[in-house]
Amino acid sequence: MASYPKDQFDKLPDDLTRVGAHRAPKKGGRGWIGFGWAVLATAVLVVGGLFGLSRFLGVDVGLPIFAQAPTPTPTPTPTPTATPLTDPTTIDPARAIKITVLNGTPTAGLQDTVAASLTAASWPVASATLASQNDIATTTIYYSNPLDEDIARGLVLALGIGDIRLVSADTFPGSSLTIVLGADYPVPAG
Repeated sequence: MASYPKDQFDKLPDDLTRVGAHRAPKKGGRGWIGFGWAVLATAVLVVGGLFGLSRFLGVDVGLPIFAQAPTPTPTPTPTPTATPLTDPTTIDPARAIKITVLNGTPTAGLQDTVAASLTAASWPVASATLASQNDIATTTIYYSNPLDEDIARGLVLALGIGDIRLVSADTFPGSSLTIVLGADYPVPAG
């Protein structure tokens, strides 16, 4: 077996705690650098995720730095309403107003009772009949001419209940205004 002559590397000092030929002991404090990088990467990912949630998905994460600027709410302009016509005798005959009363409730004869009371008050009721459904929830006065809004509002006051709704002229043909009685209409006693 060959033997090699000894040199300076064959004898190491005792104060070095080496493992292997080229490893020296780790310097103190190097673990905190790795931990710092991990904390920084986690913070970047969390902030980026919150930003993505708030901007792209619209989720409110509760942090003011991610809050989107509120969209301004447009101020609604008040819709002008016609003054209710409460005296049916003042209706211009040239307007050719015809009122139809439809019973949308299961109460038999309610349309005739309402038509009779409106006729007695001089409202121009042309006809009274059953509606195509008897489960209407709310009483509504339909009008097709915007100029007839005053009469529709007057009918609401005369009935003591109801809403008004502007519809196209072919919804209720042959009638200027149509009253559809709903379940909310108080049934007269007797």
